Order: sequence, then C-alpha cells, then structure tokens
Amino acid sequence: MSSDKENFKVEVLAEGLSNPWAVAELPDGRLLVTERSGALRIIEGGRLLEAKVAGLPPVFAQGQGGLLDVELHPDYASNGWLYLSFSDPRGDRATTKIIRGRLKDMVLVDQEVLFQAPDADYFKGGVHFGCRITFDHKGFFYFGIGDRGDKTDPSNHAQKLTNCAGKIHRLHDDGRIPADNPFVKTPGALPSIWAYGVRNPQGLVYDVKTDRLWECEHGPKGGDELNLIERGKNYGWPLITYGINYSGTPITNHTSQDGLEQPVKYWVPSPAFSGLEVYNGRAFKAWAGNIFLTALAHQKLIRVELDANGSAIREEILLEKTGRIRDIRTLQDGSLCVVYDDPGKVVRLVPTP
Repeated sequence: MSSDKENFKVEVLAEGLSNPWAVAELPDGRLLVTERSGALRIIEGGRLLEAKVAGLPPVFAQGQGGLLDVELHPDYASNGWLYLSFSDPRGDRATTKIIRGRLKDMVLVDQEVLFQAPDADYFKGGVHFGCRITFDHKGFFYFGIGDRGDKTDPSNHAQKLTNCAGKIHRLHDDGRIPADNPFVKTPGALPSIWAYGVRNPQGLVYDVKTDRLWECEHGPKGGDELNLIERGKNYGWPLITYGINYSGTPITNHTSQDGLEQPVKYWVPSPAFSGLEVYNGRAFKAWAGNIFLTALAHQKLIRVELDANGSAIREEILLEKTGRIRDIRTLQDGSLCVVYDDPGKVVRLVPTP
C-alpha cells in the first residue's frame, strides 16, 4: 500500500479477538490487548495466547462500556506498573474508573485504585465513558471521561465542575491530586479536572516532543473534533458544536462563543473517532509529527499533518473500508500497531521500499 509520503504493508499480528479496545507493547515485545467484555489478552510470538490475564476487576460491559484502555507507566521497565481504565459497575449505574497493577505470571497483582468517582457520578446508560490514559514527561497522567449521554442543553454534565463527566482529568502517577490543577481551590469543583466541556473523548495522547496534549472526540450527528487540550479551558460541549441531535433537531445555533475553545479541526459527517496517536517513531520518517485518528463508523485511518503552531494543514485517508478501527499505537521498532474492533484483530503497518 502507499500514501502520499510513505509506502507500507499490513501484517496481521493476531485475529479472533472479541471487540478489542486498546493495545500496549511490553518491553519484551509482547502486546497487551484489552477486550471490551473485560478480558486482558497477550499476543506473544505472533499468536494470541489462549489464557487470559487473571485478577481483573468486574466491568460494566454494556453498550460502549467495558474494559477500555491499557497503558504502561513511562518507567515500566523499572516499576512494572500498568494502568487500566474501565466502566465500573454499581448496580444498574456505572462510570469510568482507573486502576494500576503489576503483571505477574498472567495475574494482575498489587492493584491500586487511582481514580474512583463519587457515588453521585455513577449514572445509568451505556454511552460516553471515554477513556484513554496518557502520560506526560513530568510524572502526571491524563484521562478523559465522556458526558455519559446527558441532555444536549446547557445543563449537560460537561459544563459542571462538580462532577467527573465530560472532562479531561490530570493526576500524579500514583493518583494524588496535583496542587497546580486549575480547579483545586474552586469551591465544589472536582480537583482532578484539567479541562472541561468535552462530549466523548475516546482519543487522548500527550506529545512529549512538543509538550502538547491532543484529544479527539465523538460529536453527535456531525461534529467529531480534534482538540488541543490546555489547562483550565472549556471546549464548549454542548454550548457550541458543529453537529446536530441524532433526531435531526438542532442542539444550538452557535458554533463559536467567547471563552469557549474551537477545535483544531472538525469533521461533518462524523467518522466516529476512537484512537489517537502522534507519530514520533523512526520507521516512517515522512510521517514525523503527524497525527493519526482511527474511525469506527467510517472504517478508516486518517493522517493529519500539522504546522509548527499545531494547526491542521492537510489530511489523508488510509486503510479505508477495511473494518472498524479502534486504536493505534507506535511500537518500539517504529511500526504502527492498529486495532480493529470488527473484525477483532491486531495488525501493524511496516514500511516497504
């Protein structure tokens, strides 16, 4: 296959997965893969191991909920911490929870809860959980939680600092609240909040080379967004949007408003974004610094070129109509690992002459 700037081929790493959601590469080259139903799987030596990692907590595997992201601590080689996000059940309600643990003989041990929402933030429904996890180079990690399908009016959870939904959060790697988070001293505000006004942030990645935090989110009918997330800012959902309700009725007449951030780029109709990656690998030199977004409904991989200011200047479509693409990560050798929700498989893109 070819793109405008690189030639590549697709190699299948594993098939037969059940709605895989995320992938992370261990230092020894094995791949951890989450399945939305609640299983953590391992790909080793080019095959999917039959055994599943034991000891995982129960998950709310309904609708968009379940076991979601897996991410390694930047110092995993020395501390062994891996991080998981999932929909935590509480009766018929659920919300996103973050834990970490260590992998020992196919069992997740030493588990610690890093983020658990207050009971009031456990909502009914199976949509808009987020939730990617990403680390910066300063000892913090970030994650996003969706608005949980709340009403598309100004009372939406995303505009309330008193709950966790519709927000980007920031914590120390051990779950402590950073003293310089923007709303730590705001009465009633949840202190983990870093930014707010987002709808369903399924993609989140920190680019350590440029010190930028990127997010992509599902819009409603139209209006999927790529956002540059900054401290304390409001990204507008649902006060401003380029989309409409699924019923065809308007959400708002406004696509911009003073004090609300504009997306770097938006898409109408909605590709249904999930995974997000900034490419800083060594295998595809012409793609250096490019953003890759995976699309579920539109079944494609989108490559976005940026200028020095972080503005989107060009896009290209790859892997079109090959299946619902859920996640993308850069592997240690510089190849790009791509996760398909349906059909459930993991592949990688490697360069060809």
